[in-house]
Amino acid sequence: MSASKSEEYEVKGSQGMGLVGATFGFFVGFTAVALISPLGSNFKSALGISTTMLGFLVAAPQLTGSLLRIPFGAWVDKAGGKRPLLTLLSIAIVGLAGMSAILLAWYPGGFSQQTYPIVMLFAVLCGAGVATFSVGVPQTSYWFPQKKQGYALGIYAGLGNTAPGMITLILPFVLSALGMAGIYVAWLILVIAGTLIYAFIAHDAPYFQLRAHGLSREKSVELAKKSGEELIPSGQFVGALKVSAKSWRNWALVALYFVSFGGFLALTTWLPTYWRLGHGMDLRSAAVLTAVGFTLLASFVRAGGGKPSDRYGGEDVALASFLLILAGALVMVSTSSFWVDVVGEVILAAGMGLGNASVFKLVARYVPEAVGGASGWVGGLGAFGGFVIPPVLGYFVDSFGNAGYSFGFVTYGVLAVLALLVTVTLRARPPEKGRGPA
Repeated sequence: MSASKSEEYEVKGSQGMGLVGATFGFFVGFTAVALISPLGSNFKSALGISTTMLGFLVAAPQLTGSLLRIPFGAWVDKAGGKRPLLTLLSIAIVGLAGMSAILLAWYPGGFSQQTYPIVMLFAVLCGAGVATFSVGVPQTSYWFPQKKQGYALGIYAGLGNTAPGMITLILPFVLSALGMAGIYVAWLILVIAGTLIYAFIAHDAPYFQLRAHGLSREKSVELAKKSGEELIPSGQFVGALKVSAKSWRNWALVALYFVSFGGFLALTTWLPTYWRLGHGMDLRSAAVLTAVGFTLLASFVRAGGGKPSDRYGGEDVALASFLLILAGALVMVSTSSFWVDVVGEVILAAGMGLGNASVFKLVARYVPEAVGGASGWVGGLGAFGGFVIPPVLGYFVDSFGNAGYSFGFVTYGVLAVLALLVTVTLRARPPEKGRGPA
């Protein structure tokens, strides 16, 4: 690990290691919650619940992750990213430990609808791992200059987002070997190990390290800039939320992220159920199709989508992404043919990957003085779509039967049209150079 000196004060880490640390922390956090969705049908059978109730269960961690992103993202502007991220990982570990305990004690014979609230509670705690995203965004942003924001955040979010896909891909094989309880115990051990590794490798950007040495804000800013740090945080918690909340563009980005990333989270949790119950696939096939055709594809598109956002502008890339989401939704609604639906899934994955990359490219552009606060609002309220959308999709199934699996994607068509209107407005009113939020 490299280290530089700002006068006599050592600054640990580098841009590359800052990116590695934040990405690894987010990956571990997402790992903590990635089991509930692909095992949804197992929980549904054991608990004896409806499809709508299952929708709430697989979406519950997204609610926690969404709400916690707001304060924890803003906390980065005051404390740096390492402490907030470790706190979130610790909460997720408690959730995994609780889920492991009840599965060891009660699954499957002791499960019933009366057990549902307890399962929901620990699922909610696991969701703290999802909130690591809004911590890692500013943790990464403060290491990199404006011209490299799209590149850095694309890699950060794209590779971090591969956790659910990789887990969904290997889950059937591990499940057959360890069983439901065993796989949760194994995941608990993995997340604890990952948390310890993150604690060792992660370093905050120079400004936060200099402040930790006891330097004044003015001196820390001066030395941080000498170390190459371009974006300087506000140094406030509540203030970071207030500054970003004053920008109407901040709320426009919230809306866009609700569709792109909230929609991504919703389908990450819903598609295993969709392929199993809507198309009659076995767990292994549904897991592979979800992982390869959607989750991993969207994540890799996001990782590569940062550079086009740097080159062509986040607004133009966002327009292309929401057009793809609209096209994918129309394909999914138009037919229940298996192979046509696979094509629709791929188009949705490409659109959401591009959309997620473009939106966070714009955060640092529109709210450069409070990236943590803006990341909290955008990441938190935007990711709320991951909680809202699955129960809506479940409601379509409960209302229309098997046809509801296809017809439910009209939800994504409506959201894509609204996102396109918001993006056109942003593109028509770019921020003035040298100004903050407006």
